[in-house]
Amino acid sequence: MNSPRPHPRGRGPRGSRGPVAVTALLLAALTAVLVAAVRYDGFFTAPAGLLGWYAAAWALFAAAAWSLRRVRARHVVPLVLAGALAVAGAGLAGPPLTSTDSYRYAWDGRVQAAGISPYDHAPADPALRGLRDAWLFPRDSAPCADPYLAPVEPGVCTRINRPGVHTIYPPVAEGYFALVHFLSPPGVRHKALQTGGALTALAVTAALLLVLRRRRADPRTAAYWAWCPAVAVEAVNNAHVDGLAVLLSVAALGVVVRRRALGGALFGLGIAAKLLPAVLLPGALAGVRRWRDAAALLLPAAAVVGLAYLPYVLASRSSVFGYLGGYAEEEGYGDPGAGGRYALLRLVLPDAWAVPAVVLGTLAVVAYVWWRGDPERPWSGALLVTGTAFLLMTPGYSWYALLLVALVALDGRAEWLGVAVAGAAVYVGRVPLGGATVQMAYGLAGAAVLAGWAVRRRAGARDDEGARPGRVAAGQPMWKESP
Repeated sequence: MNSPRPHPRGRGPRGSRGPVAVTALLLAALTAVLVAAVRYDGFFTAPAGLLGWYAAAWALFAAAAWSLRRVRARHVVPLVLAGALAVAGAGLAGPPLTSTDSYRYAWDGRVQAAGISPYDHAPADPALRGLRDAWLFPRDSAPCADPYLAPVEPGVCTRINRPGVHTIYPPVAEGYFALVHFLSPPGVRHKALQTGGALTALAVTAALLLVLRRRRADPRTAAYWAWCPAVAVEAVNNAHVDGLAVLLSVAALGVVVRRRALGGALFGLGIAAKLLPAVLLPGALAGVRRWRDAAALLLPAAAVVGLAYLPYVLASRSSVFGYLGGYAEEEGYGDPGAGGRYALLRLVLPDAWAVPAVVLGTLAVVAYVWWRGDPERPWSGALLVTGTAFLLMTPGYSWYALLLVALVALDGRAEWLGVAVAGAAVYVGRVPLGGATVQMAYGLAGAAVLAGWAVRRRAGARDDEGARPGRVAAGQPMWKESP
């Protein structure tokens, strides 16, 4: 009598409801923790409490993603989508918690609706007094005692950060701000941009699932984005425009292999939304040896960026780059001793060597990706370049890592999520944890990446050995999977 054919893990007929139930319970707990986190009111007074909620959320996220590995294939996509809805909904549970950037977005949209270029005036400019309201410019008798407020003039404060400088956001982002303002009913306030962030985050999940399906890849990795705490906090609650840039970038990576010009145009839109997606171009150029093929990607990208800026250049009297140069200086990218930048490099190199080391290190990785990268998997090289840039530059803003999270969802190397955890730890934990937070957080993230690389390399060596004639590769089932 023949024994019953074994089923691959997570696909067996018995106990198939158990992994689904466990994963659903973990998602419910994750959602509850995220709601508590975004409603926490002690970011300035007791940040350690918020850091605790963050830690709990990331732990539950990791547990849920691990549990999804045992779920039968037919239940994976519904679970990913249900979790994406729950996580995005959690981000809507409170006003922006740890960032005031969305108030600048709302202001820029209002300025454009009045027929004024957002690049021509700072929010504090008296010429725009007629556009102020009590929401963005509340009056405060205690001269802006609330840490979320900045002074504008005697008796008047604003929720907008850096009210004395011009906007730095690129034209596609500005168009998005104007669109949200146009579509929003009066009095909706922060909910308009948060809703836009939630819809964008869900669109990214759908795009990831579509790309993975076309590649016949495991849809489980889409959960790395769909359920990620950073998505709920940064893309939805804080409504960062990075979510829009991520959506455009995922679309570009999904089509660039077969339709290079369209992919280049989508890359251009992503760059004109946030600038950061420019780091993805080396991954898209992996394996490209002919100038004609490179031009087919780069020329449409450059053309779209130029065309996006053109209307604002024609309509503006001031520079359309606004405070971009001042922002880079303020964040310490030109001064290795400021802002926690280049923290890992500065542990082993003199401060004066940090910037050259970043340039040389990044160029080396770009060259490696171009020469050895897989042209069929542009996101893989893009993840290596982007993640390396984060580890070298150690940015202090957690929302920058949203792009990296989406790349992990496409590529599947979950160890790179440690970089996103490091960004959150640095942004929230520098006060309660102390000055070494940057080095510790990014150092652990780098160690996780190296450990993941070592494990995958060892597994690959075993598979190569097991693939010899007459042997079954290690980790491969000796049966065909049922459909």
